[in-house]
Parts: sequence; structure tokens; C-alpha cells
Amino acid sequence: MKVLAAGRTLVYVIVFVLGWGWLAHAAQRLDRHLGLQLPSLPPPLGYLMSAAGTALVVVCLFAFAWRGRGTPAPFDAPRKLIVWGPYRFVRNPIYVGVVVALVGIALALRSPSALLLAAAAWLLAHALVMLYEEPSLRRRFGASYERYVLEVDRWLPRRRRAASGRARGRRSS
Repeated sequence: MKVLAAGRTLVYVIVFVLGWGWLAHAAQRLDRHLGLQLPSLPPPLGYLMSAAGTALVVVCLFAFAWRGRGTPAPFDAPRKLIVWGPYRFVRNPIYVGVVVALVGIALALRSPSALLLAAAAWLLAHALVMLYEEPSLRRRFGASYERYVLEVDRWLPRRRRAASGRARGRRSS
């Protein structure tokens, strides 16, 4: 079962990385119409940032296969709630990784269009998380997901909060 999920996950990794990378490079064609410029940084810094974001995505996708026994696809969702690895720090590290990778590509290419694509990807991810993923996870995993929401923020890593009275009164962002 894990081997099959890992194989499917490898396909997702390839499609995910190549798809977003292709979109970022394609968006670069729009730069001349925007009339904007990004600051000049050494391209290797942007590519390093992109590689770090991509590595985060890859680790998360394999966590879906090995820990969750599934994939990110709704039709092949994990059978177990994943709170391991990057999921200990943020609830949506795949999307964080994608945005970091896209921002890295944008900086490496000095492409404002690719940077706008990163912003659009984050907005799309936020809408997807709010409207579909979180309600679905609440139905699927119940109280264990609710505890997780109290302990781990949606987008930005912080020190873990205890699921105590103070955390229960605060809504996670």
C-alpha cells in the first residue's frame, strides 16, 4: 500500500514541480507589459530559495504517502491525519513550499509576473484551504483535527501553543 502511494506521489511531485516551474517561466513573457522591475539579486539566491521550497513540497508529498497512506488528491486522500515533519510547524506546508519556490524563481528571473503568479497561487491556496480543505478535514478527522488547529497555525510557523484555555479562546490564523 505504501509503495503504491509513494509511486503515485512521485507522479504528483513531477507534475507539481514541472507545472508550477513552467507557469513561472511562461509568466515571464508578461514582464515587458507590466513595466515593473524586481531588485537585482544574484540568481543563485533565487534558485536556492526555489530549491528549498521544492524540497519542502517533496517532503510533504512523501509524508502523505508514508505517514498518511494517501496523496494530496481528494480522490486519494490520506487515511491518517499527518502532523509529522513540516506539518508540526504549519498546517499547509505544501502551499508554503510552492509559494516559496515561485518567489525564488521570480527573484532568480527578476520577473514581476512570476512574483504575481506566486501571489495568485497563495490566494488560490488560501481560498481552497478555507472553503474545501479545512471543512473536509474537520469532517474526516474530527476532534484530532480540532486539537491540531489549536496547536499549529495555518501559514506561519510559531512556537507550538498548548491546547489549553488560552489557546482555545484564540482562533488560529
